[in-house]
Amino acid sequence: MEPYVLLTFSLFFLISVQYLLGLYARTKLPPGPIGLPFLGNLLQIGPKPHKSLAKLAKQYGPLISIRLGCDTSVVVSSSEMAREILQKHDVNFCGRSVPDAVAGGLQNHDVSVTWISAGDQWRTIRRALNIYFTNPKKVDKLEGLRLKVVTQMANHLKELSRNGQVVDIGKLAFTTALNQMSNTCFSVDVSDFGSDQDVFGFHKVVKTIMKVDGKINFADYFPWLKIFDPQGIRRDAKAAYGWLDQLCQNFITQRLRHRESDSPSHGDLLDSFLDFRRDSQADFDIKHIKVLLMDLFIAGTENISSTVEWAMSELILHPTVMLKLREEISEKVGGKEKFKEAEILELPYLQSVLKETMRLHLSVPLLLPHKSEINVKLNGYTIPKNTRVIVNAWAIARDANSWANPDHFTPERFIGSEIDYRGQHFSFIPFGSGRRMCSGIRLAERVMSSMLVSLVAQFDWKLPNNMLPEELDMDDTSGVTAQKATPLLLLPATIIN
Repeated sequence: MEPYVLLTFSLFFLISVQYLLGLYARTKLPPGPIGLPFLGNLLQIGPKPHKSLAKLAKQYGPLISIRLGCDTSVVVSSSEMAREILQKHDVNFCGRSVPDAVAGGLQNHDVSVTWISAGDQWRTIRRALNIYFTNPKKVDKLEGLRLKVVTQMANHLKELSRNGQVVDIGKLAFTTALNQMSNTCFSVDVSDFGSDQDVFGFHKVVKTIMKVDGKINFADYFPWLKIFDPQGIRRDAKAAYGWLDQLCQNFITQRLRHRESDSPSHGDLLDSFLDFRRDSQADFDIKHIKVLLMDLFIAGTENISSTVEWAMSELILHPTVMLKLREEISEKVGGKEKFKEAEILELPYLQSVLKETMRLHLSVPLLLPHKSEINVKLNGYTIPKNTRVIVNAWAIARDANSWANPDHFTPERFIGSEIDYRGQHFSFIPFGSGRRMCSGIRLAERVMSSMLVSLVAQFDWKLPNNMLPEELDMDDTSGVTAQKATPLLLLPATIIN
């Protein structure tokens, strides 16, 4: 037999065996599309997985299995199934499926609170976060730093308004969130509202990380391709993570020198983590601190700025909602430029607008992938150990079984409702639920609320070039976060009280 004939036969045989084994394995898994030999369902996913997976769920049910190359994943698309995974069987599904972009790009990813397994190290890192980052007293203590940055944002907008300049709302919100986070972590501004230089560096890096971590990567589904990095995803991830790694390392090095000179403490998050390192008997060293700071910068900038941009987009599309929100702010907070975060958290319509924005435009439409730690029996099916579990929070938030007119922007649906985003109402889980739920909810709601209050109460907004609201592009992009595909550009006009 000719060598090429033998090679062709062998390849065909291997593909056939893989295909038949996949079919057998799926007899115990939830239903799902059969897919092609070798590729599986890769061609059915498309550029926007949250939307294509939602379509498959309508055909095959709220718990389905899909095969992407050599990988079999289970997709959850209803509040009932999300409750089963994230609450009833939380301990069995609290593992993480780490994409190659993270494994190959983020140095020390094995100590990242985002990606590490929920073991002893993870509990130590979460303890540090609970004491120094999400503790209500700590959050309150740093309120002045956050509001200072919001005031800087408003002053910058007044200057742009006087000059008739257009504002990129996403970049403005990103700069605000970035400086709030840098003040919380390092007691410094890392970007100037009047200059794009620094924010471009951060913005590009964070957007790259969000893009490559969430992109369909053949190396994740065909392990033998990892060494070749055919899409350049590992290369791009390594460059972006490396940039942020060096920045955080520089801040840590400077702070260690500052502390050695017996200079006064800054009292910020970095000082707190260094104190925890010194006083804790647990394994928590410089690499833990650096990666934790990187995690916070990534999560605390893009997600918040994206939500604010989407909120302003919806308010432009719905001017009556904008007017009603402005009236509430004027009535409860008045025309004062300085306010307390506790005041604005008590504004029901403001909070309803934010909730409805997060329902329609989830920052992370597919929650970061969980992984089964053992074989799990669920709904009569068997989900094997080490199976990737994808929770389609976007599909759940638009499920007609849970929401009336689910595709319509209607903040009033949350007025008088007990539904919130703290992980107990599984029809609305923008921050996740269970052990792997985002720990920064308390801070995120304050930052987003204060930004939106300032933007709505102090400024009128209109689209440039006589553009009509109905011409506004509301499409999103693909990645870990569903960012607005076309930046929201608006002209501000200062409201004189």
